[in-house]
Amino acid sequence: MNGSDAGVPYTAFAQLLESPTLDAEAAARFRAIMVREGADETTLLQLGGQAPARWFREVYPNLDADQATHLGHAFADQAQLTSFGPLSLPLISAGSVAEVMELLTYLPLITTAVSTRFHPNDDGLAVGLTGQTGDPDLDCLVVTYCGSALLRLIRMLAGDVSTVRLHTSWPAPASTTQHEDALGGHLVFNAPMTFLYVPTEVLNEVCRFSDPVAYRHAIADLSKSLEHRIGPASYATKVRLSIDEGPGLKTCQSVANELSISTSTLKRRLLNEGTTFREILESSLLERASLKLLDRSLSVSEIAVELGFSDLTNFSHAFKRWTGQSPSQFRQECLRW
Repeated sequence: MNGSDAGVPYTAFAQLLESPTLDAEAAARFRAIMVREGADETTLLQLGGQAPARWFREVYPNLDADQATHLGHAFADQAQLTSFGPLSLPLISAGSVAEVMELLTYLPLITTAVSTRFHPNDDGLAVGLTGQTGDPDLDCLVVTYCGSALLRLIRMLAGDVSTVRLHTSWPAPASTTQHEDALGGHLVFNAPMTFLYVPTEVLNEVCRFSDPVAYRHAIADLSKSLEHRIGPASYATKVRLSIDEGPGLKTCQSVANELSISTSTLKRRLLNEGTTFREILESSLLERASLKLLDRSLSVSEIAVELGFSDLTNFSHAFKRWTGQSPSQFRQECLRW
């Protein structure tokens, strides 16, 4: 076993292993892998409390996006308030759904399989969800699990989540007979990116086990743990943060200047990490544009200016190249969500 493997929270995995969701054959395969890799509970906890996501590919060798979506929902049905290690106490003591969502900041403490980005607007909060397994179908599984488990937990803590939607960048499964309520009511497929959208009225819902003192103490402990856990950021991460946080369209030269290195050095280091400045820039622009289009208080022209495009036409052409839709068409689709 490699402690750096992208993984899922061990407690959640252990509960899944004991649940009726897994058929006997799949459970036996998981247990055989654990024996082969010497992955008893103590070992997994020492490796950060994660069960490697690659185990799911081994147990489900023919996994595709359809099966991954269904499995993600099925596995999320087993999620409990106590499933998420150091996040469990603040989860139970959170005073509002907004405080529950804040806990996603500390997701790296329990899983490296999913990363998050926050995009608040006047109508609510969008949280971008990105799989980090290196396997597109496993990414579908872990992201669907993460979004669906969060919906389940919010329902446990605050009640109605009928207006919360998980938007996924992959097509709807060919069959939606399984988990019809979740697939029909809370998932939107073929979105330009994958994100969970929580309207303001849900964010303001009060949680039933609110304990402000316990929550504050738990958050302080999580902050210290996260600071200790996360090492030096990759250059791809530094570039993405610079692009996301800065106004307008940044260039490779301007970001290199911020990082006090030459443009050629930055390009080489990004290439060594398997990406390019252009890929990071376009990913950031697509994500920010998509989420800003959900904010109906902003015109498409205003969004183009905020993102640094010289005019609406250039923004529209870029957005259509990325998604196959114009910004206005995408916004009209949003109205149906």
